[in-house]
Amino acid sequence: MRILGIDPGLQCTGFGVIDAEGSRMAYVASGTIQTSPRDGALLPERLKVLFEGISEIVQRYQPEVSACEIVFVNVNPQATLLLGQARGACLTALVASGLPVAEYTALQLKKAVVGYGRASKPQMQEMVRRLLQLPGLPGKDAADALGLAITHAQVSRTAQAINKVSSLQARTHAAYKGGRHY
Repeated sequence: MRILGIDPGLQCTGFGVIDAEGSRMAYVASGTIQTSPRDGALLPERLKVLFEGISEIVQRYQPEVSACEIVFVNVNPQATLLLGQARGACLTALVASGLPVAEYTALQLKKAVVGYGRASKPQMQEMVRRLLQLPGLPGKDAADALGLAITHAQVSRTAQAINKVSSLQARTHAAYKGGRHY
C-alpha cells in the first residue's frame, strides 16, 4: 500500500510518501511545498499553490491512501485560522484526487512514531530516519509528513488484524453530511 502523509502549513506544507507491506515500510519520497507572502502572493493564491502542489504529488506518486494532521488550536487565533485554511486546501486536493483521507492528531502521530506524545521535532526526525532507514535526517515538516504515513501504516495494519477477528462497522462522528468516519 502506498501512503501519502501531509503535514499542512500555510508557509511550509510537508509531504511524505512510503510503501507499506505488512510490517515493512520503505521510503519513496518527501519534501515541502513553500508559499510566502513576501513573494506578493495573497492568501487565495497561496492556497492555490498548496492545492496544485498536493495534486501534483498525488499524480506523480499515485498513493492509494492519504493521512493528514488534524489542526490544533494554538494561542494565536489568526494563525489557527490560517492553518485551518491551508489544511482545507490540502484536504480538498486529496479528496478531489479521489484519495481516502485518514486524520491524526499531533499526539497520535508522536505516540505512534516515537512512543511519547510530547516528543520534540528532533526526536521525530530521528525516529523517522531510523524507521525508514534513511541516510540522513529529513526536514522537520517532511519528517512529520512521513510520520503521518508511518502512523497510518501501523493503524491500518492493526485495523486489518481486528477485522479478521470481528468486522467493525464504520461510525460517523458529529455527522453532518457524512462527517468524519472511523
